[in-house]
Amino acid sequence: MINPRKLKWMVIFLGALFWVLLPLPCTAGPVQVKIATLAPEGSPWLKTFNLVNADLQKKTDNQVQLKIYSGGVMGDEKDMLRKMYIEQIHGAVLTSSTLSVIFPEIRVFQVPFLFQTSAEVDYVLKKMDRFFRAGFDEKGFRIMGWSEGGFVRLMSTTPVDTLDKLKKVKVWTWEDAPMAQAIFDEAGVSAIPLSVPDVLVGLQTGLVDVVYAPPSGAIALQWFTKTKFMNDVPLIYLMGGIVIKSSLIKKLSPAQQGMLVESFSSHMDGLQAMVRQQDEEAMRVMADYGVKILTVSDGEVQQFKDLAAKALQKISGSSFSQQTLNELKEHLAEYRKTKKP
Repeated sequence: MINPRKLKWMVIFLGALFWVLLPLPCTAGPVQVKIATLAPEGSPWLKTFNLVNADLQKKTDNQVQLKIYSGGVMGDEKDMLRKMYIEQIHGAVLTSSTLSVIFPEIRVFQVPFLFQTSAEVDYVLKKMDRFFRAGFDEKGFRIMGWSEGGFVRLMSTTPVDTLDKLKKVKVWTWEDAPMAQAIFDEAGVSAIPLSVPDVLVGLQTGLVDVVYAPPSGAIALQWFTKTKFMNDVPLIYLMGGIVIKSSLIKKLSPAQQGMLVESFSSHMDGLQAMVRQQDEEAMRVMADYGVKILTVSDGEVQQFKDLAAKALQKISGSSFSQQTLNELKEHLAEYRKTKKP
């Protein structure tokens, strides 16, 4: 027979447990998706984020919102990635150099002279989109959209239109960029690694004489104000992407997840169009500002292509797989074949 005193305390305990386990009323505010970017206010990326945010708030009745940290306030891309891992932020706009830290195969887009036009990039990316997205999914990141920077050009404080001249100046290189480092090593160029936010100071103080960026990027980062020359040869296509940690997305309801993806998808074509238009306008702006366009001879271009090919052979297989490069080149050949007159 159960002791009445024990029965009393058992009832009290079970009653207390019942109230503890009851679900609490939901008093939390809207979910903030925190995204960082080097792009400044007024740039195509910020305009696009504002459109996505307005669309997302409307679809979710203000239950999901974007909070954007622009202009590099969260540090460079390396800092952004680290802050995503510790969930200080949830997403970022990253270029291929940093994206490749997550999924190395994306580094294939850093191969010099690979693409000739934006249309080629669009075709190849459409063909390989599923492969790249799956690679990021496996690493715990969701690609919300591909974000290009444009075609990269060499900019300098003194005329640099030959390989010999490049060897005599101080060249900046992006931190953790094995492809660029391999090329500079092959060329005998002593490159100086700096984070992107430090490059402008490097140009101002004479720490570096040569930088490389798409024209629109050079304007957004104000590098063009400290350089006097730009080469007319596009070196590489600057690939980028907007990524968000999968752990954050999983906290949303299935309906909200769909709305988040849909809001980004509906505005990515517009972002791409704005970036490409801005790149064309940037060339005119820099010319008006006094930046002189240097014409590089065919011989010098071929010499640099040969050098880049040698560097690629040395890092092939360690930087990205030969299979990925072969597949990309196959798609590229397909496109060029269909576009022959």
